[in-house]
Amino acid sequence: MTYETLELSTDDRGVLTVTLNAPERKNALSARMMDELTHLASHEGAQARAVVLRGAGDVFCAGGDLNWMKAQIAADRAGRMAEAKRLANMLGALNTMPRPLIGKIHGGAYGGGVGMACICDVAIAAHGTRFGFTETKLGIIPATISPYVLARMGEGRARQVFMSARLFDAAEAERLGIVARAVAAEDLDAAVEAEVAPYLKIAPGAVGRSKALARALGPRIDDEVIAATIERLADAWESEEAEEGISAFLEKRPARWT
Repeated sequence: MTYETLELSTDDRGVLTVTLNAPERKNALSARMMDELTHLASHEGAQARAVVLRGAGDVFCAGGDLNWMKAQIAADRAGRMAEAKRLANMLGALNTMPRPLIGKIHGGAYGGGVGMACICDVAIAAHGTRFGFTETKLGIIPATISPYVLARMGEGRARQVFMSARLFDAAEAERLGIVARAVAAEDLDAAVEAEVAPYLKIAPGAVGRSKALARALGPRIDDEVIAATIERLADAWESEEAEEGISAFLEKRPARWT
């Protein structure tokens, strides 16, 4: 596959750095980016010793692409289901990738961007990074990311931020369990390297089997759960609130419930 929205770089140790490379859109998750990340997880990512996920520009990931989401409001049920499945497949592929995935989070992680942090085995954030489950501000819900968010945070901590669209800082993201550590921006590279280094001294196959074991013993994220989240996202896209919320955002006006 030719990558249009990702930039890949592998060093001489076999560490693959994957950069979400759409800074003009705040690295929002478009259909193309989702497909490329899904492909990456089973190809280059599966062959690396470790994978570092980062974002170009001033934001790690702003969540789902707004024009992509707006298109789902105009789509039929089958189209909405297909696009929700596209997103779910990407998250599942990255979550089960048999190599350690280290998130390097800076600037902002919103909506699906928080979900991306939660599928990383370890996420490190720079102080000054802002987080938020912003879906409800748009009249939709954080559906397809929810299994990974709840697995990372636990229900009690998730409910503190999952529904309110409230923005919070890296220190709170650390307390909530979204990131393992929050560090000064100038220390971010070193902190990520400290997470990568141990994997270069151990058996790659054992790492993958251990990760699969942890996942198998953790909260249930199976086909039934994922299918339910796809249904809920498609339902949300069909709502009048979604049409109003996304239109208001794109038109730079307050939604009617504000």
